[in-house]
Amino acid sequence: MKKEYGIGIIGSGHHLPSTVESNEDLCRELDGISPEWIVEKTGITQRYIAGKDDTASDLALSAAIKAINTARINSEDIGLIIGCTFSHDYLFPPLSAKIQKELKAKDAQVFDVQANCAGFLTGLTIASDRMKVDSSIEFSLVIGVEVQTRYSNKNNIETSMFLSDGAGAVILGKVKKTHGIITSFFHADTSSYEAVRLRGGGSSFPFIGRNFTPDIDYMEMNGLATWKQAMTNIPYSIHQICKKAKINLSQIDLILFHQANLNLLHYIMKKMKKDLDKTYTNVERIGNTGSASLAIVLSEAIEKRKIKENDIVLMVAVGAGYIYGSNLWIWEKINSHKK
Repeated sequence: MKKEYGIGIIGSGHHLPSTVESNEDLCRELDGISPEWIVEKTGITQRYIAGKDDTASDLALSAAIKAINTARINSEDIGLIIGCTFSHDYLFPPLSAKIQKELKAKDAQVFDVQANCAGFLTGLTIASDRMKVDSSIEFSLVIGVEVQTRYSNKNNIETSMFLSDGAGAVILGKVKKTHGIITSFFHADTSSYEAVRLRGGGSSFPFIGRNFTPDIDYMEMNGLATWKQAMTNIPYSIHQICKKAKINLSQIDLILFHQANLNLLHYIMKKMKKDLDKTYTNVERIGNTGSASLAIVLSEAIEKRKIKENDIVLMVAVGAGYIYGSNLWIWEKINSHKK
């Protein structure tokens, strides 16, 4: 039976920790690295650091409540909660279960998605797919959250100048059948599987029976491999989703990327022959918040009215592995579903 509705984003919110670390603060702990060098290489001027008592679920819950309030719904009406993260409070149970408990969303299905920095986009696609085949799910909550700085060695500039903490969330609901998500496209290039990794705590490197080892228990990142991967595969993902949706790149009103590196985003926009006013970035003042990154930049873009009714919005992300994802939306104004 043909559905008489689309699935769209009807509420959003984000939350950042109170502690801000400037490049000057970071460089006090590093030899031979200047704040200007970090900006030159990444465009990043500062990042957010979770406090010692902050947990992933704390950040996620704050973002979720803002999204629920923006959508003007009741939390008990949520039928699906997806947590997108690698830095859960515990290895298990899932972070989404904690959020369900705190929100008293007792009828919501819950599970977590681990696709690293492509996690939120993956969660969005899963939630919208579920809602398309199960009309009983009235609203879904998708959260991207990371507390990455707990896994970053301050002395390793490859990670410490990028990684930041935060959370973003959206509510998905039913919108006009002409609006909402159009399609998604995913692919993987696993040729550089080992380039970004965190081995400690995995079944190959369990904590039991060994001492803390920095080379294993902190996040590792090969910046050059990541750059090469992204500048090849992100444009491919964009072209493929446009082909799948049968639209021209020129028709896209706004492109929102996983916020990894400002220079990389500018390079890709130039490669795609798109003006910079066709994207919105915050990596320069927030840093790379992993699975939360796309959720936060989307929430800010909505808050700052960068997205208008009927805009075609493209979201693109890349995560360790390497996992690439994109999805296209025809935007319906927030709260228009209430009419």
